[in-house]
Amino acid sequence: MVKKSDVTKARLLEAATQEFAAYGIAGARVDRIAASASVNKNLIYVYFGNKERLFDTVYAAAIEELLSAAPFDAQDLPGYAGALFDFYRAHPHLLRLARWHGLERPAADALPVAQESTSAKLRELAAAQADGLVDAGMPAHALLTLVLVLSSAWSDGSPEGRTPDEDAALVSLRRHSVVVSVGRLTRPPRPQDGAPALPDGDAARQTVRTARN
Repeated sequence: MVKKSDVTKARLLEAATQEFAAYGIAGARVDRIAASASVNKNLIYVYFGNKERLFDTVYAAAIEELLSAAPFDAQDLPGYAGALFDFYRAHPHLLRLARWHGLERPAADALPVAQESTSAKLRELAAAQADGLVDAGMPAHALLTLVLVLSSAWSDGSPEGRTPDEDAALVSLRRHSVVVSVGRLTRPPRPQDGAPALPDGDAARQTVRTARN
């Protein structure tokens, strides 16, 4: 049986996610969060301690959701970028939360889930570079940053952002542009023996794995 407290916490987290994404930490109001969740605002302090800890809980949940929806694969960075593009469009609150975190909590330690995820990505990416599967012309941390930035180029809150007149064809073109760009950025140099270079796009995964086998 689901506990009443678990249901209440879930409602608070859902309301807090929308509030923090819209207003950040300083601008968020516990009164609005409590009203939206239909609970007494004192429960926020009982369950989460303070507004900053509530924000961290919301942000950590958003990161977990992203990690589940778009698993990192150093052998298919174009496909990974496409999955991120799709997630950011479907869940624009994550990037808004990330930007608020960077603006309002720059001195705070990175959340464990974020630290562990980034470390794992860098290890996998460095290994793929060492194996010749990904271009090694720049450090893994720089390459990962560029992949992430390209994936979010047309997300809400970016300088380009969404445009009022965008349609399915435009969204598809933008996604294709992200996938192709990441493919070209991360593809290893063409072998000297004349073997074909890895293709851009979602077919890269099968090609790379076939080559390894």
